[in-house]
Amino acid sequence: MTNNIKVLRAIKNISQEDLAKKIKVSRQTINAMEKGKYVPSTLLALKLAQFFEKQVEDIFTLENED
Repeated sequence: MTNNIKVLRAIKNISQEDLAKKIKVSRQTINAMEKGKYVPSTLLALKLAQFFEKQVEDIFTLENED
């Protein structure tokens, strides 16, 4: 699964730390998601979608291998 969290953060001019605080996770969780090392729970994906005012599918994309 890929995502565009880093791009969306840049558009909103928000740091990993600030995003983490807003959705109540650690900065390391945001970092791991951006690097594709962590697949978020449904709840976390929905929180991100709500924060960025996007659909989950606009943030996360399934790869052929998924």
